[in-house]
Amino acid sequence: MKKLGFGIIGLGLISEVHANAIKEIDGCRLVAGFDSQEERANAFGKEHHCRAYSDIDAFLADPDLDIVTIATPSGLHLEGALASAKAKKHVIVEKPLEVTKDRCNQIIKVCADNGVKLAGVFPSRYHDAPKQIKAAIEQGRFGKIVMADAQVKWFRTQEYYDSGAWRGTWKYDGGGALMNQSIHAIDLLQWFMGDVAELFAFTDTLSHERIEVEDTAVATLKFANGALGVIEGTTSAYPGFLKKIEILGTRGSVVMEEESIISWKFDDERPEDQVVRDKYLHGTSTGGGASDPKAIGYHGHKMLFSSFVDSIRNETEVEISGESARNAVEIIEGIYKSAQSGEKVKLPL
Repeated sequence: MKKLGFGIIGLGLISEVHANAIKEIDGCRLVAGFDSQEERANAFGKEHHCRAYSDIDAFLADPDLDIVTIATPSGLHLEGALASAKAKKHVIVEKPLEVTKDRCNQIIKVCADNGVKLAGVFPSRYHDAPKQIKAAIEQGRFGKIVMADAQVKWFRTQEYYDSGAWRGTWKYDGGGALMNQSIHAIDLLQWFMGDVAELFAFTDTLSHERIEVEDTAVATLKFANGALGVIEGTTSAYPGFLKKIEILGTRGSVVMEEESIISWKFDDERPEDQVVRDKYLHGTSTGGGASDPKAIGYHGHKMLFSSFVDSIRNETEVEISGESARNAVEIIEGIYKSAQSGEKVKLPL
């Protein structure tokens, strides 16, 4: 079986997560990295024993390249994804897929037009605790779900935003506490609950300087299934707390904190419920990036990348398709529109 060759576009902080994940996937290898900064590309190539490119055309012409992961700043995902798709490479795009629904749609269309597979990066879906919640929802164990909330109360220093000219900009970051930090929880919320029908939001910049985007946001939601919900996101809450998701229903409720399930209660108690409580009560292995953006593991990425490879080898559907990855971006874009207009926004946009 031919080894599939991975390459990474954009060799900043998250590229290390991608590289470590790729190295642990059977039947695959990291063959190349591209960055417009030649010095950074060469350092990455030396560290990871792969070819280094600072010319995108040369990178995409590498004969061993089959799959490209996009790890550039968010507002530059479109350019890397389009170039890769047109070069007939399969594409995996780090979150968010892009910073607007329209730019997401462009990526989705060009990948489809060129017959290559596309996946968005939401590794939280691959952890066991969210899978348990998703299964319980599909089994109808919550009864009628009445509320669903996501809380991401993290902390980022001013130095974090000052460390890169793209951070905190609309063009390249696409937003602040929601688009950059809270998007994983927002993706899980919509994965659990389905479509958001309408929302109303407030956003503000309360504790950071020299950024264009929000560091604090609150949105109220009405889901298409009738449930109500709240999204809270901030990078101003010292010292930073684990992300939390609550699914609350008439016959059961669950609270998840990062990778741990801290409450799992249903009126039809089953023997496996205690197993879930025992197994997932202490499931969080890191701080989840609550106060340190480097404190993010790569095992979720490994599972996501492995699933993508399987979809190529078996010619099956991608688990987190471009359309699926677009959902969280659309919700966040809707929140920004509501906050800017002061009006309720209906989805889809």
